[in-house]
Amino acid sequence: MISIKDIAKKAGVSISTVSYALNGNPKVTEETRMRILKIAQELNYVPNAAARTLKNRVSKIIGVYLNDFSGAFYGEVLQGMKEVLNKRGYDLIVCSGSYSHRWLPQRMIDGAIVLDHSFASEELLHLAGNGHKVVVLDRELNHPNVNQVLLDNKAGASLAVEFLIDKGHRKLYVVSGPKGSYDSRQRMQAVKQTVERHPEVECIEIEGNFDKESGEEAAKRIVAEYKEPAAVFCLNDEMAIGVYNTVMKANYRIGEHIHLIGFDNIELTQYTQPRLATIDYSKRKWGTLASEQVLKLIAGEEVEHERIYVTLVEGESVGRG
Repeated sequence: MISIKDIAKKAGVSISTVSYALNGNPKVTEETRMRILKIAQELNYVPNAAARTLKNRVSKIIGVYLNDFSGAFYGEVLQGMKEVLNKRGYDLIVCSGSYSHRWLPQRMIDGAIVLDHSFASEELLHLAGNGHKVVVLDRELNHPNVNQVLLDNKAGASLAVEFLIDKGHRKLYVVSGPKGSYDSRQRMQAVKQTVERHPEVECIEIEGNFDKESGEEAAKRIVAEYKEPAAVFCLNDEMAIGVYNTVMKANYRIGEHIHLIGFDNIELTQYTQPRLATIDYSKRKWGTLASEQVLKLIAGEEVEHERIYVTLVEGESVGRG
């Protein structure tokens, strides 16, 4: 790899002069700068970003940590993050896996946005304790260098269950998410609290994994146990689509035999017939707020925790019980 030492040797100048020229420093004349830039181009010189980051202690890059890249959920969230960061001169990189956890202490990124339950809270608090800036979207952490931008999971789950009960349903299946998921835990907690206020409701939990395949598996059990119309609350829309497809293939009708509601209002739900009932919120705003908060932390500004509010989307996938 060509270094500034090689450029200095060919140009017959000092290494510091080359550095000044490449960085536009007025300490060198325009004539010298242009000559050095031409030599750098001839030698195919590429600046070492890692070395520059170590020197300046700023990378102008924010890392977003995700546990999964599949499904229709992440696109709008990431787009919201990217729009804010790009306007402020930052780039966004998507990270996954334990190796990328080193990028904060190595200062390859200036801050982190975390939506990854496999990134341990203890590790995040350790990083925050060393001065690194973190925004979490999937847990509650108390530290001056950590900000929370959380979805109102409990309100959303309560809305969904109350909607089913108000429609007259008394047998309720709930397809949960991964055990390590904060969102799933919060939603299940709200489901149980709501059902406790309605002792006439039978609630059956089926463990899912926030993907279409686990929804399909849950639907197989629901269909096998079918004796009378039942309601199903999937804790995300991906699983609800899996339930939807399997029920339809089994010659049962959504909204008549199986009454179904999801959570997230992904784009696909708008095209299901009957239309899938779901819980809606602005995924783009979630991403936007996360980026704004991490930039405030980096700038040393005071920040308050944020919450993303939810609404019910009534669909024909839920009829009267």
